[in-house]
Amino acid sequence: MGHAGMAATAVRYLRSVGARTTTAPVEALPRPQLRAVGDDERAPLDRGEFRRVLGNFATGVTVITSPPAEDAGGIDGPAGFACQSFASLSLDPPLVSFMVARTSTTWPRIARAGVFCVNILGADQGELCRAFAVSGADKFAGVEYDAAPVSGSPRLAGAPAWVDCTIQAVHTGGDHLIVVGRVDALGATGDDADPLLFHRGTFGRFTR
Repeated sequence: MGHAGMAATAVRYLRSVGARTTTAPVEALPRPQLRAVGDDERAPLDRGEFRRVLGNFATGVTVITSPPAEDAGGIDGPAGFACQSFASLSLDPPLVSFMVARTSTTWPRIARAGVFCVNILGADQGELCRAFAVSGADKFAGVEYDAAPVSGSPRLAGAPAWVDCTIQAVHTGGDHLIVVGRVDALGATGDDADPLLFHRGTFGRFTR
């Protein structure tokens, strides 16, 4: 599939969940089923062993946020969730990606907004991360933030770095979705703060 076809597919998906886009109207695709893979799609691997082995890969930690979707009239408020599956994807054009479970109740709100901000957390923000990992709670209660310059997504106070994005593509990956964002703006505090790390189910910090 060429670039035009990929773009059209992404737009159809985003329109199917009500996200705002700037292209001409296209036919909407049905919303992907929020399900895990079927039994006939699974490899013969123990899920616990899979998690144990992959837990040896240390990652940074982020909080993905988005503003209230325009079609919701601001009723829902901003959305956000803790995410360790974030990565830089491309320099030219500037793209980043993150993965989110198909069963996430936060993702549809981010998809409707069509934009997001990646808040890269610092070593002292473990409690903030835990707050955004809880489902069904008011995750922004007592949290200080301002608006990212392009998307208006919440930019969390104290985060060492942030990346402001527009959703460019969404791909399926088993029981997760792979979200690609075009970077519109970004910044860092420049104070050489240590990152928050996640390894084998616990938080840690980088030592120099």
